[in-house]
Amino acid sequence: MSTQRTAIVTGAARGIGAATAKRLASAGHAVAVLDLDESACADTVAAITDAGGRALAVGVDVADAAQVEAAVQRVADELGSPTILVNNAGITRDNLLFKMTEDDWDAVINVHLRGSFLMTRAVQGYMTSEKFGRIVNLSSSSAQGNRGQVNYSAAKAGLQGFTKTLAIELGKFGVTANAVAPGFIQTEMTKMTAERLGVSFEDFIAHSAAAIPVQRVGQPEDIAATIGFLCSEDAGFVSGQVIYVAGGPLD
Repeated sequence: MSTQRTAIVTGAARGIGAATAKRLASAGHAVAVLDLDESACADTVAAITDAGGRALAVGVDVADAAQVEAAVQRVADELGSPTILVNNAGITRDNLLFKMTEDDWDAVINVHLRGSFLMTRAVQGYMTSEKFGRIVNLSSSSAQGNRGQVNYSAAKAGLQGFTKTLAIELGKFGVTANAVAPGFIQTEMTKMTAERLGVSFEDFIAHSAAAIPVQRVGQPEDIAATIGFLCSEDAGFVSGQVIYVAGGPLD
């Protein structure tokens, strides 16, 4: 029987974050469901508590250091010392380079990179004192480059370097750090991409699935399953890795 711990999942109101929060709760962990809008976390929290788990909704802007410190303190006070962290919060501000504004760049970099840094810095003290920690950062296949996403691609590639450095620095304290890089996942975010491209979501999914070796697009639960393993005690010798969960090989 694995030890029951406290997990924090950012961007957990919907999509991959919500699926991950439910997955960690099903493994017996208490889960803090973090998102920019605390009320938006209600459905995820209800799904966990209705299944007999423990969950707490916390509203936080992960790019704001004071809010992050307060949120993590609240989680520690109400659920216990957090020793599992999934940095999932993310936004897109897609555009071609020549059309991209500084605000588009800063917004994406701040949520993905600054947010992951602030959350990890706030939580690492609990992990090192417990001599156990699991950090999973959400990268993306876009880290290898994707037209119209110079900001998002840079942020997701940056998270891979961030992850590897965390693994080096925190390993001696029993803390692992890994990144999961999803391919095409059917979420609100990919629906927004379809709208930006001016195509129906159904056509977008069908076209994308045809190019994937397993002949389907991913679901949030596919990513949550991989994250669940990386957060488990069984994954103690897996650290500093970037795992592409994309239905086929990506170089």
